Parts: sequence; C-alpha cells; structure tokens
Amino acid sequence: MLDFLKQPSLNPFDGYAYMREHHPIYEDEQGVWHVFCYEDVKEVLSNYAIFSSKRSGDIEAYDPISASLISQDPPRHRLLRSLVSQAFTPKAIAALQSRIQEITKELFHHLHESASPDFVKQFSYPLPVIVIAELLGVPSSDQERFKEWSDAIVTGSHALENGEEITYDNAQQEMIEYFSQIISSRKKSPKDDLISRLLEAQIDGEALSHMDILGFCILLLVAGNETTTNLLSNAIYTFHNYPDVWHQLKANPELMDQAVEETLRYRSPVQNMSRLTISETVLSGRILPPGKFVVAWIGSANRDDRVFPQANEFILTRTNLRHVAFGHGIHFCLGAPLARLEASIALRYMLDVDFQFVVDEKRSELINSNFVYGFSRMPLEQCTSSL
Repeated sequence: MLDFLKQPSLNPFDGYAYMREHHPIYEDEQGVWHVFCYEDVKEVLSNYAIFSSKRSGDIEAYDPISASLISQDPPRHRLLRSLVSQAFTPKAIAALQSRIQEITKELFHHLHESASPDFVKQFSYPLPVIVIAELLGVPSSDQERFKEWSDAIVTGSHALENGEEITYDNAQQEMIEYFSQIISSRKKSPKDDLISRLLEAQIDGEALSHMDILGFCILLLVAGNETTTNLLSNAIYTFHNYPDVWHQLKANPELMDQAVEETLRYRSPVQNMSRLTISETVLSGRILPPGKFVVAWIGSANRDDRVFPQANEFILTRTNLRHVAFGHGIHFCLGAPLARLEASIALRYMLDVDFQFVVDEKRSELINSNFVYGFSRMPLEQCTSSL
C-alpha cells in the first residue's frame, strides 16, 4: 500500500492524495500507523498527552538526538526549550541579518562565476551551514564534515568519495567527539557564541547537562542545515516550474515572504514526524492501541485540499498559510525564524541581481529519504544575473 514511499520521489503527492481519500489512517504490515489528513496530523503533532515524542531512556544514554528537546515531552521538554530559548532569542536571530546578507552575496558570486553551477552544492547547502557554524562558534571550514554527518543522520548512511560509508551511528559518534571537545573548551574559555550561552543558561538554578548541549548542537546542525537547504532548493525548483511566479515576484518583491510560506506548504522540507501512542486513542474513527508508532505525514497534510483549495498548485497570493511544515504545538521548530530569514534574504537578493536560471532536471538528484524532501544535487543549465 505504501510502496510509493519506499523510494524518494519528486511527486509523492499523488500517493498522499490516494491515502487521504481511501486510507487516511493506515496500519502497515509492521504495525506502524500512518496519518495523512491535515487535522489528524495536527492532532498527532500537538497532543503530547497521547502521542509522545519521547524515546527509550536507554537510548538517551548514548544518543544525543534522543536526549534533545525534539524527543522529549513536558515537563522535561518545557525546561529544555526554556533554557535553550534564552540563548536562541528572536533578537539574536535578527542580529544575524547583515551577516546572512554578506554570506549570500559571496556564495552567489561563486555560483554565478562557476563553469558548472550547482545550486545545492554552491549555494543552498553552504549558506545555512556557515550561519549555523558561526552561531554555534565552530569553524565553518568544517562544512564538508557537517555535510557528511547530516546526510548520514537523515538517510541512515552516506557514501564518501573514497568509497567508504559513514553510517548514522558513525556520524553521531563523530559529532559527539567533535562537539564534546568544543564544549570542554568553552567551559574553560567562554566566547560570544551559542555554545557558551547554552553553558551559562539557567532556570531555577538548573543548567543544561553535557548531553543536553550535545543534543542541541547536533540537532541544530542537522535540522538547521537540512531545513533551510531544502527550503531554498525547493523554492528554486518550484520557480523553475512556475516562471510566471518568479516574474511576479520581480514586480512585487514584497510578496517574497508569502512565496517562502507557500514553498514551505507546497514542497515541505520535512515530510513526516513520528510519535508513540501512550494510551489507546481514537483518531478519525480508528482505534489506535497504546505503544504504537504513528507517522504524521506533514507533506500530505500540507496538500490536503479540504484545507488548502487547489492544494497541488503553487499560488503566490494564497491567503490560508496555516501549513504545518515546521510542526505544530509545543514542538514547533525553534529554528523556524532563522530558516525563514535566510530564505527571504537569499531569494530577495536573487531578485535584486535579476537572477535568470534553468534547472537541469535530468542531472538533478533527490535526497535518498522519504523523511526530508529536497535535492542533493541541482545543476543549472542557465545561471545569469546583472552582476
């Protein structure tokens, strides 16, 4: 029934539509439940009393992502998020605007001058990675290592150029060693960076543990770069297929923030999130037993035409932008403002320099995952500007 999800697809959306119509709540052969409709997805993502984000306590001992706030329920989640928010404020994100503009100009110049321009490799990947590296206080020169780790975490494994393979466990262990050294260094000599501020943050006398900070660093590095990278490349691919929208944006650049929101809905960078049922519950007339994994299909919810009329069309002037691309409820993505800021600055700059482009669809490659939606490669047949 879910064969269409076993391989990454440029168009999983027809399959989503079929499931919404015929099997909106579906149990697969492994006993995992899948949820496809907008209201049901929102319920799964937000009702933490029934649908838990928490994984096994045994896993948390060696898996920082499982110990991070994305895998916690209240009250632990509330404490972690409050502590992290002290070092990740809207004011701190807004202060990054000028630096994001500088990085955007530099990367775009290299893309524009390249004999073989690849939008992902030369622009949409390095932009968020450099920003996050500088935010954390780690060398952006390590961005190739970050890419290898992120790909392995998202897809389960990543093939290196030398023919070797880095697995999820390998990547996480390398990140643990990498960030542990930096955390130890910041304890001795704090700097003006996020890791130092995380070490200083306290609420009611409680500070973040070493594992808490490790989990947040790894989560931010992986989620932060994957989300923004895919948002940017998905936007460019969408504008390639809707050139009239790109022309409309040139005439009305004030609509760019709306274009970013519609891209988030239309090609959601994260396609699903998982939860675990704590107790028996009923969802759209189906009884879900306790102790079952539930996959909430965000990419399907954002194409639900009962909520978004003409959901399979990219509509720049769409008024309902209540998508769930960044989640919903207490786990709404903490980095959403940063992703939106980066995308808006980058795409507005491309409008300013009159970026003309044609995506080489035959040589473009999707990320090998049904968890995230985006491109690992996006060569450009045409790449011109007023530079």
